[in-house]
Amino acid sequence: MKEVLEHDMLEEEEDTQKDKFLTFILGKESYGLEIKHVTEIIGIQAITDVPELPEYIRGIINLRGKIIPVMDVRLRFKKPFLEYNDRTCIVVIDIHDISIGLIVDGVSEVINIPSTEIVAPPDVSKGSNKYIKGIGKVGSEVKLILDCEKLLNENDAENLSNIR
Repeated sequence: MKEVLEHDMLEEEEDTQKDKFLTFILGKESYGLEIKHVTEIIGIQAITDVPELPEYIRGIINLRGKIIPVMDVRLRFKKPFLEYNDRTCIVVIDIHDISIGLIVDGVSEVINIPSTEIVAPPDVSKGSNKYIKGIGKVGSEVKLILDCEKLLNENDAENLSNIR
């Protein structure tokens, strides 16, 4: 009985997160992350540099005693670096059993985008499109839906799992 109850609770939790996306800004573009990956949002804070990591992995932070690597999404997408300001946030996500902070220009809101309003991205082999899972239509706007699992390649995941 307990297993059935836990299974129902898990299904209910998944249903409440279905079609929900945290939206954020990078430059002029608006992106979305599936809310199921997001654990919290914090303001920018001191980042400790770690040698021999890719440029887009800015270093690590101490979040309530837990060491978390942080990735500058701008740099991951090969966009120019932008000085951090009071709108800059770190979105902490869990992916491949790794917690990682994503540095973004600013967080917008949590919105509902039904799967019927999400289309496949253009088929492009290079550039930041490989990180795009879909394009969400929200009124007259579009939100680029990120594929969180593709933000980390195998080398990143291996390097970052050693930092924990």
